Amino acid sequence: MRAGMLPVTTILQVLPALESGGVERGTVEIAQAVAASGGVALVASAGGRMVPQLERAGGRHVSMALMTKDPVNILYNSFALGRLIRRERVSLVHARSRAPAWSAYWAARRAGVPFVTTWHGVYDARLPGKGLYNSVMGRGERVIAISQYVADRLRALRVPDSRIRLIPRGVDTALFSPDAVTGDRVHRLSQAWRLPPGVPVVMLPGRLTTWKGGELLLDAMARASARDAFCVFVGAGDGERVLRRARKLGLTERIRLAGQCDDMPAAMMLADVVVCPSLKPEPFGRTVVEAQAMGRMVIAADHGGAAETVVPGTGWRVPPNESGALAAAIDAALGLSEEERANVAAAARAHVQAHYTMQAMQRATLAVYEELLG
Repeated sequence: MRAGMLPVTTILQVLPALESGGVERGTVEIAQAVAASGGVALVASAGGRMVPQLERAGGRHVSMALMTKDPVNILYNSFALGRLIRRERVSLVHARSRAPAWSAYWAARRAGVPFVTTWHGVYDARLPGKGLYNSVMGRGERVIAISQYVADRLRALRVPDSRIRLIPRGVDTALFSPDAVTGDRVHRLSQAWRLPPGVPVVMLPGRLTTWKGGELLLDAMARASARDAFCVFVGAGDGERVLRRARKLGLTERIRLAGQCDDMPAAMMLADVVVCPSLKPEPFGRTVVEAQAMGRMVIAADHGGAAETVVPGTGWRVPPNESGALAAAIDAALGLSEEERANVAAAARAHVQAHYTMQAMQRATLAVYEELLG
């Protein structure tokens, strides 16, 4: 942003909560960029475990029950946000999720301040009224698409190109760097997860939801040649479905449900292969890029954002929902020589550094703000 503007510029981001996930991390990263540029970075949400991270980044959190989807409460929140906008002299409102976006949209219109959205999801519109509910994410004066896949969906929904800005998600390549991870951090996780020394590790990072493809990965592990490989699921959620499939396939002793992990760089250093076999397209797929930044071999379903972030030489793309193809890719990755693995690692990290850094995402987002405020 232009010198002299940010010291009197207050950016308000709104989202349901600050628990964990790519949306939340992106919010903190943009708050950090706003604060570092001399602006005031406000975030309104129901709070959560990432509030201290936001505050360390220079942002300020305002607690507000923005998780509600009840229309009456959405309207109530719009007035609460309006009061916040006036009190803090907010210059621009940036919404990242649908229910808070409706409240923010009405509040911003009443206050006469610019309204920006980031389209993070692949929103289902099959139920009655869902299309209208989703439409708020396309009502920003600028609509940030986190991948070309999302940008194409926005065009299909008749959001004009003049309002779409393509800004891929970014990774902190100083944090997600093999050189930044100490051996004791990796060892602690290996001990906590009871991984035998020297075994190949296939890792699926992400919430334990059905569409992330955990059961598909187990089907592939049962078909793969690497019978000594362990499969580690890293993420919050109910793992009962995964456990049931593992018992059925006789894989119980070779899987680990690690739960939520606060040290993903160290976790990924334990992985020989990081697998993202999502059954439906990921809007971007931040874990794919984080794994590449760590120099891990990556296998991803060939749709959504992964079709853009995994290019030849940096990993494998496989047809979605095909356990045989996934098994073949796992065998191919684990069968590489050390030199071949090193080549993939170098190419993957260079690809991220060229196209998907946090700093590039921050600069591009600040440029959108300047476009509307300058």
